[in-house]
This record gives sequence, structure tokens and C-alpha cells, in this order.
Amino acid sequence: MKTYQKLAELQALIGSTLGTSDWHNIDQTRIDQFAAVTGDDQWIHVDPARAAAGPFGATVAHGHLTLSLVPVMVRTAFKVIDVRMTVNYGLNRVRFPAPVPVGSRLRGHFRLLSFEIIPGGAQIVVEVTSEREGHSKPVCVAESVARHYI
Repeated sequence: MKTYQKLAELQALIGSTLGTSDWHNIDQTRIDQFAAVTGDDQWIHVDPARAAAGPFGATVAHGHLTLSLVPVMVRTAFKVIDVRMTVNYGLNRVRFPAPVPVGSRLRGHFRLLSFEIIPGGAQIVVEVTSEREGHSKPVCVAESVARHYI
């Protein structure tokens, strides 16, 4: 994990990678729990027998499950010491270029795209690229907008 002492340090890092997360396992239990919470119980996610005969040969994680891992990934990617609170402000763009079969391991890379001073802190836009272990094509690319307050 990369640690930054002050939020202001990030302003000079536009275009740079702020950090890379630890790996996260995508097992069937996690996929099933996400399906139960969201109501998205399509067979490609929750029916291993049927999915084995499907296009990916196994169940796959929901795209939105992959996206929902951003907060847990950022916790092990980078930290800014003087930030007292961070608020998710939204997303500018999200794409799911490749599937996430059950049993995959994912991690996120966080690259700073912009830094804007706001009252009490800064709004940053970070490109999050989630990769599947052993594969070159990303499984999720998103622009995450967050407000950090000091």
C-alpha cells in the first residue's frame, strides 16, 4: 500500500498510479450473495451446472459485483493520512471488457486523472482498472469520482 501524508501531495501526481490493491478471490459464495442482495439471479451467475455448458464454461461474476469491489480494493492500494472522510461522488465511465469466471482473483490499479480543490478538501477522479490474475485484458475499467475532506 502506498501512503501519502497530505491530500495536497496528490495534485502533483495527475497521470500517475496511486497504488495497486491486494488480490481478491471471487468464489461462488460471493457471487451467490451478490445475486441475493441485488435480485440478479441469472443462471450465468448462480447455476454452475447450466453455466458449465454456457459460453464461459463456468459461472461468472456480475459486472456490478466486480465494480462493487472498488472500495475494498482502494483500502489496500493507497491511503492519505490527513483525510478525515471520503465520500463517493459517482462514476464518469464504466466498462466490463472481459468476464470474471468463478475462482478468479482480481486486483485494482488506481491512476489519478484529476484533482480539484473544493471547500474543505479535494475532488479526485481516479481510473480504476481491475485485472484478473493471469490475463492481460482488464475485467473492469471505471472512472471513480470521490471527495476527500481534511
